[in-house]
Amino acid sequence: MSLPSVLFIGGTGTISSEASALAVKRGLNVTLLNRGQSSVRPAAKGAEVLVADVRDPASVHAAIGERDFDVVIDFVAFTPEQVAQDIELFTGRTGQYVYISSASAYQKPPLRLPIVESSPLRNPFWKYSRDKIASEDLLVSAYRESGFPATIVRPSHTYDATNIPINGGWTAIDRMRRGEPVVVHGDGSSLWVLTHSRDFAKAFVGLLGHPQAVGDSFHITSDEVLSWTQITGLMADAAGVEANVVHVTSDAIAAADPDMGAGHLGDRSHSVIFDNSKVKALVPDYVATTGFAEGAREIVEWYDAHPERKVVDPELNELFDNLVSAAS
Repeated sequence: MSLPSVLFIGGTGTISSEASALAVKRGLNVTLLNRGQSSVRPAAKGAEVLVADVRDPASVHAAIGERDFDVVIDFVAFTPEQVAQDIELFTGRTGQYVYISSASAYQKPPLRLPIVESSPLRNPFWKYSRDKIASEDLLVSAYRESGFPATIVRPSHTYDATNIPINGGWTAIDRMRRGEPVVVHGDGSSLWVLTHSRDFAKAFVGLLGHPQAVGDSFHITSDEVLSWTQITGLMADAAGVEANVVHVTSDAIAAADPDMGAGHLGDRSHSVIFDNSKVKALVPDYVATTGFAEGAREIVEWYDAHPERKVVDPELNELFDNLVSAAS
């Protein structure tokens, strides 16, 4: 009897790297389809790797030929046009198509907590989220009209050792270590959920090939809820310093840097708490076990072990200096 076959479109990103490695460990026949250019996270040992431009249908077809897969997962589709390509390519060739959406698609600001999968999807602040919603709409229509076997998964701020979740990435940690002020949006009291990619993978792999997941949507997050003040403090603790925090409104951040501001106004500035009962009903052994205190230590240890990755952005430094000065 052949092993269940799973095609990861992507497979070396923050979320997909841990998920593909766990899928191999659990005995799935894993194929990765990507550009073969990742230098941070190697392909999962034991996975087949196919190289193609995933946004070029001809390139994908040349790589996979006429092969069918029990499960196809797209980690790198961000627009309905890209999802439409997947629907055309994989109709009749898979028993489950898993789309990686985003919990930022949920109603902003949320009118009721905790957030459940039936919470409204609406985000007028962030185009990224609106594109995810439009992609979901396309998949729901395809499932209803033709039975296309879509499963929608919505992660919320999933990280690994290479991802610093506070404003500015390593530039912020460098500022902390030099005693310079770091910017925290709002008054720092809004609530947030950070999920380690190891934990996400445990629930996610449990949904692959699960017949009750087809035609449905799930978010996968940790149950740990922290304020942004706590998150910043845990990063500072891991870096061996005390953070000098300056609070700046999300509107002021958006005015100074529209790209950074979109993510704040459309996501981070709003308190979120997630009810994970739905995914736990299908994957009953799922529990997130990596708290952010541990995750923050892993992040700092990884960067300290990879000094070439400790990049300080002078433009970000100038932006933060200007925001701090304006807030004083």
